[in-house]
Amino acid sequence: MDLSVFDPIGLAPVLVAPAVGSLLGVLIRRLPRGAPVALARSCCEACSTALGPLELVPLLSWLWLRGRCRHCRAPIDRFHVGIELAAGAVAAWAVWTAGDDTLRAWLGCGLGWTLLALAWIDLEWLILPDVLTLPLLLCGLAATWITVPDSLGEGALADSALGAVLGWLVFASVAAGYRALRGRDGLGGGDAKLLAAAGAWLGWQALPQVMLLAAVAALGGAATLRLVRGRAFAGIKLAFGPWLAMAIWLVWLYGDVPG
Repeated sequence: MDLSVFDPIGLAPVLVAPAVGSLLGVLIRRLPRGAPVALARSCCEACSTALGPLELVPLLSWLWLRGRCRHCRAPIDRFHVGIELAAGAVAAWAVWTAGDDTLRAWLGCGLGWTLLALAWIDLEWLILPDVLTLPLLLCGLAATWITVPDSLGEGALADSALGAVLGWLVFASVAAGYRALRGRDGLGGGDAKLLAAAGAWLGWQALPQVMLLAAVAALGGAATLRLVRGRAFAGIKLAFGPWLAMAIWLVWLYGDVPG
């Protein structure tokens, strides 16, 4: 690995990651509820007091306040620290695998941070918002266009566009088939759009790998949950988005991942 990633420029994604994680936390908490994301001020979730700048410094404010609101002393939800640390882990992973390719590191961070937000929202709300999946798809096409050499650019962009179309068609077809057989929805439209975004970022050739990896991981997770919950597992709705997001991320980082 090229040691240049350890200079300030190479580490820039890691340095800004906690701030990005703080923004992701706002997005995850407010977007599914239809609450304002950009215009509303941050406030204590217990006493609703507006927070000042010193109370909003990622990670450091939580340590300074010892995990409690300065006004009402209520515990600060550890979700905020968790998402900031997770965003940092995504950035570190992207930088590590990108080596000295700074552009790929930033693209990987953008992809990873968006997938992190989508996975977290799907776990809590069982939805994958269009406001995240559709821009992610367009960014995948743009990423292909700017990273592939001119001599190969048109072919790679065509592969990405075809991947987006096939990704949506495959998942939409599976969802329609499940609905016809079982008489109820089993897969949401958001999953189809996320797989379309996968095709845009990775090309149509990677879709079988993504689907296999996501399916195996989801089945393993469901089997583990069934063992832990026993009879209480019956009727639980499971989110597929987090497994799909994980598969997209791993294939982006490493290419072919053993299924």
